[in-house]
Amino acid sequence: MAVSPEFQSFIADLVAPLGPVRIRRMFGGAGLFLDDVMFALIAGDQLYFKVDDTTRPDFEAQGKGPFTYARAGTQRALTSYYQAPEFLFDDPDEMRTWARRSADAALIAAKAKPKKKRSGKIDRRSR
Repeated sequence: MAVSPEFQSFIADLVAPLGPVRIRRMFGGAGLFLDDVMFALIAGDQLYFKVDDTTRPDFEAQGKGPFTYARAGTQRALTSYYQAPEFLFDDPDEMRTWARRSADAALIAAKAKPKKKRSGKIDRRSR
């Protein structure tokens, strides 16, 4: 799902008050990153925010669901990202609030993941 440059720029302007948000192309869409953590994605000119157990009910109350995509002929869902409600695009203050909550959920999820340990050992067979 291609992302139009205009929509990507529009979203960048809306979330700019959060701080240094980077947008990186991914899988035909784009990921929005704050503090090196992805908190939103754009696919097919739709915005999806990272959700957790506290924010998901707000999206569901607006009739929004998870990001879905087709793979190998089957429909799949990425249940950690939900579509942003339309009213946010007309209300910058609300957009900032929802984006901040999404960024907070993403940061909490990132901190909860166990860090990968490196053994520090060198595989001498590869020499």
